[in-house]
Order: sequence, then C-alpha cells, then structure tokens
Amino acid sequence: MELWTFDIPAQSPRDFPPLSTNHRSSSANGTLELSGVTFFIIQGLTNLDEKKIILFSILLLIYIMILGGNSIIIYVALTDPKLNSPLYFFLCNLSFVDMVYTTTTIPNMLSGLLTDILTISVLGCFLQMYFFIQLSVTGRAILTVMAYDRYVAICTPLQYNSIMTRPVRLLLVAGAWGFGAVCTLPATVIAFERPYCGPNVVKHAWCDPSSVRRLVCGDTSLDNIVSLSFAMVALLTTGILILSSYILIGVSISRMVVAQRLKAFRTCAAHLTVVSISYAAASFVYISYRVGNFSPEVRIIVSVLYSALTPFLNPMIYSLRNKELRESIRRTLGRFRPAAVLPTKEISTLS
Repeated sequence: MELWTFDIPAQSPRDFPPLSTNHRSSSANGTLELSGVTFFIIQGLTNLDEKKIILFSILLLIYIMILGGNSIIIYVALTDPKLNSPLYFFLCNLSFVDMVYTTTTIPNMLSGLLTDILTISVLGCFLQMYFFIQLSVTGRAILTVMAYDRYVAICTPLQYNSIMTRPVRLLLVAGAWGFGAVCTLPATVIAFERPYCGPNVVKHAWCDPSSVRRLVCGDTSLDNIVSLSFAMVALLTTGILILSSYILIGVSISRMVVAQRLKAFRTCAAHLTVVSISYAAASFVYISYRVGNFSPEVRIIVSVLYSALTPFLNPMIYSLRNKELRESIRRTLGRFRPAAVLPTKEISTLS
C-alpha cells in the first residue's frame, strides 16, 4: 500500500510545456474561467541525466526477470499434474497478481526514462492508481489465504483435502480479489470526482495517490481520512490473520516430535520468508521516509524498487525452498532440451 508522500521541489515553468488543457479563458463579461485538466504530466526522474540509461537497464532487467520467473511458476502449476495441491493453486494466483502489479508501474517508468515528457490521460491515471493499490492489497490477501492453507495443512492434516476443496479454493481467491477492490474503490472514486484545475504535474514516477491528491483544487481532508482508513484496514486485517495463523502453527509444531517439526517447518518456510520480507521492507521504507534525509529522486527509486521487490523474489524463494516446485521446473525445462540437441544427434548419425 502507498502510505507515503514525497516532498519534491517544484520545477521551473520551462521544465514542462504549457498546460494547454488548463488555461484561463476570458468570458464575455471579462471574468476568467478555469477549464478542467484532461491529462497529467508524470514528472518522474527529471534530474538524473546520463544516469537514466543505467536505471533503465536495471529496471528492464528486473521487469524481465519478474515476468519470466512468475510465468514459469504459472506454467508448471497449470501443466504439471503432480502440482495439484491447493498450495500451487494459490501460488499460481499470487504469481499472476505479481506480474500484473508490476506491469501497472514499471513499463510506465521505463517509458518516462526514455522521454523528456511523459503524459497520461486523467482516466488512465486513475485506472493506474486503482489497479496499483488494488493489486497490492490483493497480493497481501492471497498471502493471507496461503497462511490459512498452511495452517490447515499442518494443524489438521487428516482433514486437509476435505476442507481445501476446489470450491473453497475458488471462494478464497475470489474473496482476496474482492477484499482488494473494497479497500481500493472508495478512495479512488472520491479522488476521481475531485476537481483538478491546475497544475497537472504529478511529482512521482506514476500516478501515486498522495502525489495526485496534491493537485486537487479544494479540501482533501476526506480523501486523506478515507485513504488512510482503508489502508489500515487492509494492512491490519491481513497482518493479524497471517500472524494468528502462524501462532496457531507454532503451537501445533511445539507438540510434535523433532522429525515432524522439521517437515512442518519446510512446509511453510517459503511462505514465511516471503511474508517476512514483504512486511519488513514495507516497514523499513515507511520509517526511512519519515526520518531519512533523501533526495526526491532517491525516494522515487526506492518506492519503485520496493514495489518490485516481492514479485522479483517470490519465484526464487519458492523455487529454492520448495522441492516439488524445483523438480517440476527441472522436468519442464528437460522437455525442451531433447528438441534442442536432436539436430546434433542426427548430424552425427548421418556422418
């Protein structure tokens, strides 16, 4: 969730083109009327100069790895019959959310690094804002569902298959998406209905809610209250449920013998690692923004890297920690290897 604001110094008028969609026109009686903003200018990282290419290359590599890693997980989870447990169904959904989540922002920032001025329509800006927050909340909700799945698997293993049926799995995933929409829609609708009469420069790398809110021509107290309230609901609800699941798992593990404890720990190690990194990174970034003395460009870069951190690490963590998934990926890659070496064998036979 985006809970931070960025204090970026105002740019001089020559840094951006005239706001042709935000001009003052003279009426018949000599008064001036404001026309509404029809597009926003994404300021992005305007002061990096030659460093833009370096940042562009890094972000592009990270984005390609996010798409590639999560695509592999989705493919093997859907095609390998051995990965038919609820865990891989939820992991497949989490990988899909991570891919779409990063796609809402990183391509936009990559485009901004290659152009001097990046514009976006008002509707496009609010759609980007909505999906960025909604997918962020949905991702945490799916992590919460996966924590419940681990709780059922460890604490009630004999009833696991009867509890985690396909209708239940679909209901849990639908609930995660619905929870993300409920926590995001009110604040986005309120922001969309606000008047934007100028300026129209968003001082961020994308349509960040707090940055867009500063462009409202009017009081935004209600916007701040609604946004903060639903952000707290999203964070606290998912955090408390995940914590409760692992407390119950810990109590159950404490009653097991050593061999069973190790097996139970391996079952939830990958998920626990992802959750810990996600919440630790969010806490670190939030605290550093409040107490650190960083430049606006550094804050934007940190925000982008934070949003890409979990989607980037998820495929590696689950591949390293989960033996079944690792073997499935190896089998999948092995299917394409014989086709690659076949021409060599044929050539040697012919010779």
